[in-house]
Amino acid sequence: MKLSCAVLDDYQDVALRTADWSSLADAVDVEVFHEHIDDEDALVETLGKHEIVVIMRERTPFPRSVLARLPQLRLLVTTGMGNASVDMAAAAEQGVVVCGTGGLMPPTAELTWALLLGLARSVPAETASLRAGGQWQRSVGTDIDGSTLGVIGLGRIGRHVAKIGQAFGMDVVAWSQNLTAEAAAGAGVRLASSKEELLEVSDFVTIHLVLSDRSRGLLGAPEFARMRPTAYLINTSRGPIVDEDALVDALRAGRIAGAGIDVFAVEPLPADHPFRSLPNVLATPHLGYVTRKTYDIFFREAVEDIAAFVAGSPVRKLN
Repeated sequence: MKLSCAVLDDYQDVALRTADWSSLADAVDVEVFHEHIDDEDALVETLGKHEIVVIMRERTPFPRSVLARLPQLRLLVTTGMGNASVDMAAAAEQGVVVCGTGGLMPPTAELTWALLLGLARSVPAETASLRAGGQWQRSVGTDIDGSTLGVIGLGRIGRHVAKIGQAFGMDVVAWSQNLTAEAAAGAGVRLASSKEELLEVSDFVTIHLVLSDRSRGLLGAPEFARMRPTAYLINTSRGPIVDEDALVDALRAGRIAGAGIDVFAVEPLPADHPFRSLPNVLATPHLGYVTRKTYDIFFREAVEDIAAFVAGSPVRKLN
């Protein structure tokens, strides 16, 4: 009897066209879901018959409460080699194998710069005005060359973002709880003495941290008060690192100039969320990793993970 596989959150309807699933045809039936299933009861009912589930990053969480209601689940494949929304311990206790895939680092760094540059030159507002036949030249842009870029988190993505900032002629400073002066110097940037100093000196602040107990809520009202009223915040990392209510207040009050946001505490972003309408927000729907090359890796290796599991020798195991 064939195994049943569900592919969740294929928003762009590309999963089956991005990889060759035909190698699984004799052993696995694949069902693809394009719409996000937010309700836990509905999710459990939808997945009730599936032994294999493929998830796209953290779009659909799999906490203990969900896993416990899926006794038939045997394999969970997550794109990427880490997923904070999956309870790995609960999966292991239940006998569910969790496997991952490779991925790419540059796309998220590239989107960071798309947001930063779009804010600095008011691209969305100017484009909308031009299309509507409105005022010719509404804004005066913010210079990148000679400005200060503050990078919170100098891992692979943070270093890549910093390198691009240097190419633009920016002074780059960095900070995180564990960042040393030697590591910062190795990336060609200066270590800020504290989070507060970084916020005070930066014209652009960009976040590149893993979500953890230490990073959750790292930037809130006290931090926004430290930033310059002409400064911009960019977050392509994880939504909960920023206190969204405090950010909304800071943006409305003009305590900072604007924000470029790709990640949110709740995704998809609720229809009435202020980030959808604030004029000094440039928001994108979590597109950091959404590129052709990344999807090619995600789905090709998801197929490999399933084939290896069916053959009895799982690969890229995470639990």
